Amino acid sequence: MSRDPAQLHAAERAFLALPRTATLTTLRPDRTPHVTPVRFTFDASAGLARVTTRAKARKTRHVSAGGREARVALCQADGFRWITLEGRATVSADPVRLAEAVHRYTARYRAAPPSPPDLVVIEIAVDRVLSLA
Repeated sequence: MSRDPAQLHAAERAFLALPRTATLTTLRPDRTPHVTPVRFTFDASAGLARVTTRAKARKTRHVSAGGREARVALCQADGFRWITLEGRATVSADPVRLAEAVHRYTARYRAAPPSPPDLVVIEIAVDRVLSLA
């Protein structure tokens, strides 16, 4: 079922708060999918998912190349339970946005994310949720 992120049930929000790894799907320049494992956070009230990564990572380059229309899918699964968050993605090196992403990551995973010198955050404005959770 496809829904707006504001319609998440309490059980789905709890599932998205578990310290799990997910997959992030971006599109290569030839429009084929590139899938990579990531850790992420989801701010349900803002409808915003965040992935910290390196500026030179392929996923970052794919999002940047997509411009304002870059869409991605982020899927967390555990057995037969899963949630996919879809939306427009942007890349930011803004220190305030990075600090918020690092803070949320540290709270969720109980450890700070890797901090390479070219750390950026991919922010996903979630506009579609699919789930079986």
